[in-house]
Amino acid sequence: MSNDYINLKDKYFKEVIPVMKERFGYKSDLAVPRIIKVVINTGIGRFRENKELVEKLEKDLAAIAGQKPAITQAKKSVAAFKIRKGLKVGYKITLRGQRMYDFLDKLINIALPRSRDFRGLSEKSIDKNGNLTIGIKEHIIFPEISAEEAKHIFGLEVCIVLSNVKERKEAIEFFKLLGFPFRK
Repeated sequence: MSNDYINLKDKYFKEVIPVMKERFGYKSDLAVPRIIKVVINTGIGRFRENKELVEKLEKDLAAIAGQKPAITQAKKSVAAFKIRKGLKVGYKITLRGQRMYDFLDKLINIALPRSRDFRGLSEKSIDKNGNLTIGIKEHIIFPEISAEEAKHIFGLEVCIVLSNVKERKEAIEFFKLLGFPFRK
């Protein structure tokens, strides 16, 4: 890496806050939107019957996020999907603080550029509350996962939750300033 590399947390404080204050007229640094948490989740779906694959999925998810995933259970029974209430249906990880910034740094600078046919994120991925949701088709885009060793590929969802967002355009500007790659 070059010497002019700046991590995401520093970029937020040194570059994003001043620009957002100027463009949207915030009076204080604390009024500027900020990232509260990042939630990573995946369903175990077709792997559910194979305990070995579910354990591998859990291990890979922990390696990607640097934190042990929590089990998510079905809230209600759905006969069409062969799901009973309380059955394990997936995993989720909530990242906050430094771990969150480290993960986002890795996502923006390493993982997303490595994904096949990546042309940028869609601005439609940002909801009215300013939360960005990114669907990742293959978990092997993360550097912790060896593509040669990964026999089964799973997808996951990354949801980045912001605070203090009044309008969607503020969130779009915020993510662009942080360096998220959006389509032109």
